[in-house]
Amino acid sequence: MKHDQKLKQALNRSREVLRVEARAVNRLADAVNGEFLRALKLIDKVRGRVLLTGVGKSGLIARKIAATFSSTGTPSYFVHAGEALHGDLGMVTGDDIILAVSTSGETREIMSLIPAVKRIGADLILITSSPESSLAEQADLVLDTLVEGEACPLGLAPTTSTTAALALGDALAMALTSLKGLTEEDFALFHPGGSLGRKLLTTVENVLEIRKQNPQVKQSDTIQQALFVMTESRMGSTSVVDQEGRLTGIITDGDIRRAAGKQEESLANKIVNEVMTDNPSKVKPDLLAAEALKLMEEREINHLPVVDENNRPLGMVNFQDLLRARVW
Repeated sequence: MKHDQKLKQALNRSREVLRVEARAVNRLADAVNGEFLRALKLIDKVRGRVLLTGVGKSGLIARKIAATFSSTGTPSYFVHAGEALHGDLGMVTGDDIILAVSTSGETREIMSLIPAVKRIGADLILITSSPESSLAEQADLVLDTLVEGEACPLGLAPTTSTTAALALGDALAMALTSLKGLTEEDFALFHPGGSLGRKLLTTVENVLEIRKQNPQVKQSDTIQQALFVMTESRMGSTSVVDQEGRLTGIITDGDIRRAAGKQEESLANKIVNEVMTDNPSKVKPDLLAAEALKLMEEREINHLPVVDENNRPLGMVNFQDLLRARVW
């Protein structure tokens, strides 16, 4: 057979695998029933944690389900069934739930765990495509993946069974988020290193730490003095305060350039009050940095004073600082 023909057959095989697995997941969705609801209630009320276990490819699926549970507000962890037999079962308590994944329902390592699990008092939920298996008989609750065969043409490589088990785990995790009322803020708390975490957790106060600059001049200072302050801080702007130190305006290098273009004489000795922008946009330090960035975009400004409850400047953030903080 020519290589091109083999490639064509391989592509047809890949399409068929996807169709077979898609049909299995659709069949599973249509069959979500009382057992799924029982599992959902059991996990939702658990006082401890959900321990996921499995061996081989099923173990990999269990590990991923544990990660999904934990990242969406259901405290979970994975332990290999073989390692559990040699001491790791000590992390399980009677307040926990064990969620085992086994396609055959005859996994020797998981079967060996059953006596100890029952003595500990943890509930056992089994995800399997063999609801009449030995493990299913011992489990407190069985979630049948309804898989009748693998997409593998030899019927050997775990394909449809692992896809269905993973989909069922995802369905449980997402149903739990609905029960718990998980919000974007909650999700961000579990993912502080991700883009959503930065967007929903980073405040203006955090961004101020990038430069730690709080340039200020008085209304009666000269433009030359303002330029010195702006140059020293490298902010390109400075807050303008009154005699009590309260914010009354802002002056930027752009303000000075525009003013210089309107007159021939030097601005150096003019006072700040003649050039500054009165009553500028300002924010409090506890505002989300993403909200500050949105405000600057809407008002087409590049500098934003940060003030305390008495309207005294705490610092200055600019557009580049917020971009550098990656809060968009």
